[in-house]
Amino acid sequence: MAFKPLHDRVLVKRVQSDEKTKGGLIIPDTAKEKPAEGEIVAVGEGARKDSGELIAMAVKAGDRVLFGKWSGTEVTVNGEELLIMKESDILGIIG
Repeated sequence: MAFKPLHDRVLVKRVQSDEKTKGGLIIPDTAKEKPAEGEIVAVGEGARKDSGELIAMAVKAGDRVLFGKWSGTEVTVNGEELLIMKESDILGIIG
């Protein structure tokens, strides 16, 4: 990827949600919510303390994460819809 986020930001690709409910009902496109789960595509180098010391990122490329519904900024990179968000917007890593 030709895009690298700066500081403590990450680039996330949303994971597509299921088109059926657990009960077998098909969900139309107009009723689907954007998923709050994604895969990290790229990460920045991390934030810096006031002393200049680098704080390492807790996530890495390839991690599956959960994030808030309204987190991040939508961007298009190489024709692909992605999100840029701060590491602090990530709620957790899916094992």
